[in-house]
Amino acid sequence: MNPPDSTPVQIGATFAQRATFDAASIREFAELSRDGNPLHHDEAIAAQSEFKTLIVSGPHITALMMGLDATYFSRRFDALGLEFAFRFIKAIPAGTELTLEWTITESRMKPSLNGHLVSVEGRAVDDAGTVYTTARGVNLLRRPRTEIA
Repeated sequence: MNPPDSTPVQIGATFAQRATFDAASIREFAELSRDGNPLHHDEAIAAQSEFKTLIVSGPHITALMMGLDATYFSRRFDALGLEFAFRFIKAIPAGTELTLEWTITESRMKPSLNGHLVSVEGRAVDDAGTVYTTARGVNLLRRPRTEIA
């Protein structure tokens, strides 16, 4: 067990998952999130746009990236996401397969919150190295799961 003020995570550790954005999942997410932008659900309109196909909505990629972050940390800790910022570098067209990844960049004890503030930097990138989205986040990690009664 780590002493209370030592970092509970490894700085530089990276965690990732693959995601494929087919037309059906793009439309489904847009409908569920009530995003009426036709670039996310109307193939005829999207085909006439500069993208020539449906594109992923911002909330779609951010939800998957935040879900990855939450799942990773909550497996070992009581974890809360405190803040996230995303930058959309390039539209994600239907049919794209990406690696969503986060790297732990900092951890510091925050006594007033009874836990560690853990900073992460993330990105969504294809196999050719094209970055579509970048991100930064801060999580609050409390007691490891093994210590919970």
